[in-house]
Amino acid sequence: MIELKGISKWYNTGANKTYVLRDVDLIIREGEFVSVMGPSGSGKSTLLNILGMLDEPSEGYQYFMGEAVHLLKEKQKSNLYKKNVGFVFQAYHLIDELTVFENIETPLLYQDVKQSERKAMVADMLDRFNIVGKKDLFPAQLSGGQQQLVGIARALIANPKLLLADEPTGNLNSKQGEEIMQLFRKLNDDGVTIVQVTHSEKNAAYGSRVIDLLDGTII
Repeated sequence: MIELKGISKWYNTGANKTYVLRDVDLIIREGEFVSVMGPSGSGKSTLLNILGMLDEPSEGYQYFMGEAVHLLKEKQKSNLYKKNVGFVFQAYHLIDELTVFENIETPLLYQDVKQSERKAMVADMLDRFNIVGKKDLFPAQLSGGQQQLVGIARALIANPKLLLADEPTGNLNSKQGEEIMQLFRKLNDDGVTIVQVTHSEKNAAYGSRVIDLLDGTII
């Protein structure tokens, strides 16, 4: 499903390059559940953003579902992302001006889903995550854990083929966290490919493979 070849990411600091990722080779097969671990600053989130086509590597080749991502124009990449990828961000990335209902609905607007169908799908998600009572609230009116649940619901609404999750349970209590990991396992059993970044050994164990990053390199 995904192949990275010689992927590096750096930032110019004066005359020097500061590497975030260095010469990463990685294959993720369809149907895998991969956990990415490593200390803070090891490049985990950057790797996830590159896998999700939200960030560009400084060099290297990237393939997603047979497409050479490094050759695509921005709009083509964006379309590929919207059709296939759900992303759970560590910092939520909810749209402040939209209600919970509207935030969850957003990915469906890109897929030309009829309004009546959209309503039913959002209602189903609100129910699944026990946030029906929050549907008319705005993100600022929610706790961190509630915002995280909305972010996860939004990531899943369009039935993505690939789910990317950056510390998906970081702001949830242990019971909620356990429920989300069980949900991820069920989605994976149903064929969704998942890559999660986590500090939790317990969460990592839900995956079928662990990738360890250190100083931007897979070890």
